[in-house]
Amino acid sequence: MSDVEYRQSAFTPPAGATDILLVRHGESAPAVPGKPFDLVDGQGDPELAPAGRVHAERVGRRLADERLDALYVTNLRRTTETAAPLAARLGLVPQVEKDLREVHLGEFEGGLFRQKVAQNDPVIQRLHSEGRWDVIPGAEPAEALRGRVAGAIGRLAAAHPDERIAVFTHGGVIGEIMSIASGSLPMAFLGASNGSVSQIVVTAGRWIVRRFNDTAHLDGGLDEQPAALS
Repeated sequence: MSDVEYRQSAFTPPAGATDILLVRHGESAPAVPGKPFDLVDGQGDPELAPAGRVHAERVGRRLADERLDALYVTNLRRTTETAAPLAARLGLVPQVEKDLREVHLGEFEGGLFRQKVAQNDPVIQRLHSEGRWDVIPGAEPAEALRGRVAGAIGRLAAAHPDERIAVFTHGGVIGEIMSIASGSLPMAFLGASNGSVSQIVVTAGRWIVRRFNDTAHLDGGLDEQPAALS
């Protein structure tokens, strides 16, 4: 009998890989008919709701003791506001990666998308059945979304080999990243809750999914529900 044992090994990122934590912003302010959100480059830019500020604080506590080499946000303020508690704890200044901003929703921007979702509008039904955002008039084509998201992740990985970074971004973008990494249908991962943490490891040849929609730091447990985009 041999005395040699081979235990299951723990995951170790390959040399040169970048470990990326993807944090969905906290819940943003409600959409009110007749009072569209302010726009930034044509996209709705609501601030965090009070519940979203709680999400931000809990994300800050959850990640405060993790080794993080950089923080990134988009050009939409709900990500900056969500990153703020963690940035203050770590003494890091978030950098802006504009190409990880939310999916452009065309004529449904400014908060109208939420109303259409609540009404189960026929366009929303088509969106889910066809797996394309651009069934919404003027919305971002799938190919354009994938190109900008993949390009942004590639730039971040090139800038941070052998490092871990946290990226505060949006539900549609997290879904697209997970779709690219896993080879899934385009909208298979549209369930990230506000304040959740997902994770990929990016190597020269592949993206490795490590977690999706981790909400252990939030109330609600397994009943935590994702919110509409924007």
